[in-house]
Amino acid sequence: MGMPRPPGGRRFIYFVVALLALNFLFASLVPQSTDRAEVPYSQFLSEVDKNNVKEVFAKGDSLQGEFKNKVKPQDSKDDAEVKFTTFRPAFAPADDTLLNQLREKGVIVSAKALDSGRSIWADLLLFFGPTLLLVGLFVFLARRAAGGGAAGLGGLGRSRAKRYDAATGTRTTFADVAGIDEAEDELEEVVDFLKNPDKYRSLGAMIPKGVLLSGQPGTGKTLLARAVAGEANVPFFSISASEFIEMVVGVGASRVRDLFTQAKTAAPSIIFIDELDAIGRQRGGGASLGGHDEREQTLNQILTEMDGFDGSEGVIVLASTNRPDVLDSALLRPGRFDRRVTVNPPDVEGREKILQVHTRSVPLADDVDLKGIAATAPGMVGADLRNLVNEAALLAAKSGHKQVESADFYNAFEKIVLGTERRITLSHEERERTAYHEGGHALLGMLEPGADPVRKVSIVPRGRALGVTFQSPESDRYGYDTAYLLGRIVGALGGRAAEEIVYGSVTTGAESDLQQVTSIARSMVGRWGMSDQIGLVTVITDEPQYPGAGPASEATRELIDQEVRRIVEECYSRAVTQLRENRERLDGLARELLVRETLDEGAAYRAAGFERGSAPGDRPPHGMLKEPSVTPQLDQLAAPERPASSSE
Repeated sequence: MGMPRPPGGRRFIYFVVALLALNFLFASLVPQSTDRAEVPYSQFLSEVDKNNVKEVFAKGDSLQGEFKNKVKPQDSKDDAEVKFTTFRPAFAPADDTLLNQLREKGVIVSAKALDSGRSIWADLLLFFGPTLLLVGLFVFLARRAAGGGAAGLGGLGRSRAKRYDAATGTRTTFADVAGIDEAEDELEEVVDFLKNPDKYRSLGAMIPKGVLLSGQPGTGKTLLARAVAGEANVPFFSISASEFIEMVVGVGASRVRDLFTQAKTAAPSIIFIDELDAIGRQRGGGASLGGHDEREQTLNQILTEMDGFDGSEGVIVLASTNRPDVLDSALLRPGRFDRRVTVNPPDVEGREKILQVHTRSVPLADDVDLKGIAATAPGMVGADLRNLVNEAALLAAKSGHKQVESADFYNAFEKIVLGTERRITLSHEERERTAYHEGGHALLGMLEPGADPVRKVSIVPRGRALGVTFQSPESDRYGYDTAYLLGRIVGALGGRAAEEIVYGSVTTGAESDLQQVTSIARSMVGRWGMSDQIGLVTVITDEPQYPGAGPASEATRELIDQEVRRIVEECYSRAVTQLRENRERLDGLARELLVRETLDEGAAYRAAGFERGSAPGDRPPHGMLKEPSVTPQLDQLAAPERPASSSE
């Protein structure tokens, strides 16, 4: 390869020559100073007589040296200096007694070379250095602005994808993936194609060009993509979609081209684009700037590259997103991302398998029951469970344990779900009010038919809450009926109702309870058709794929508010009635909380006067099955990160 042509051609050369000429002109005006004072020969002899000369070295008639004290040259505006230079007049006799005088005064006489000012290298640097530096900087910036094609390794247009190979990095396989068997099964076909492509080609089959992994954060989409590459033992190019975008227009498209070129060169291979929605959102939105929009150019280039596949390259594109609903329809059509794989949160068996994977290198005590831990963590995904194991190991190390014990896991679970304990001192009145507040939540959780069992009640301040009541179902729930949702509202209002019954007044402690109650009631009315006044229509939605669902009219919004208020008031009336009828149980639960501060499941039921399994809440409502078959999805209720109630 020959030398690249200079940017700008002949004009650039003329520009460099002009810069060199200006540099030479200005450098020639800079005097060569040696920081030595030029003193007359007579003054030098006078200083010798004064014994003020320390050292002298000479060459011919030139003399240089140092004074002991600074001397100002005669008839000169120069400052006083220690170093000096002088010249011996030609009429001075050759056999003068200067050397003897110097020896008598103890002056050091040496044969050191004279100080002649700047060296040849200093002159070269001064005459040509600034121009060469400026030209080099100009060439560097010109190459960077060229877009990074063949203009050097540091170009902006080069792909920043990280490449993983089995020989150079840690290999991830399906053995490292657990709890998401359905998604794993769908991707085994992709692995088999990469291993045995001829088996499919001989039958005229074409493997999907793209596979889109969708699911909530932490479910293992990236891990699953790396496992596909590890199982197939092929190169894996990983990049985040946001890394394509730069402030320079055209860079994103250039990086896409470079990424696909690298993948085709290393085929069979896998390209993984994380968070695809960063560049794959629907085109034509309000933030778009038409054809000049950088994000749209990048998306168009991805569409073009994926259309260029004929199925024989052996390159498969995997992508992940948390928002598949906002992706451009051109991405999802057959021929691009043909297959969509939903990575769902794991069930109880899946959570147990994930815990087994993450505890491989963790020494566990004999009392650790991973199945029991998985059962108490509904809604947790792989990332949550990994964090749970790590927090338990940290607590075990802090406590000086040699192995991670069951208590470490449950303490870590409380820390994650309920919050970190706060060391604050509450007055007796405030502790008592908090005990009744949490007791109201817990007691209604035991009394309401079909309610989730009460797992723990505490008046120990955690996070922003002064107390916490935690409830979780016996098994994973995927649908909720009206009776269950109304029971949740009744339970959430139990703290406020207990304060009113016992003290005749209320506090701000029910803030989060009221937020939860309002959210559930509005969803029942506006999203799930559980109100006769509104009917079987959706009038509240935050999903863009249902544009016909809103906005609602003013009359409809007023009706929604009336229905929400009616549901909440009826549930609050039921909560007050239930607690008044069971006042002795409420008092007993509050007294036990004041003594022990934290009650586990068994202790809480005993304090309320129930045996576990005999409370009214342990029976299905109205003869229904424990797991209702009605299907309104309520992810915010199933998530364990939000305790059933909290007193702030």
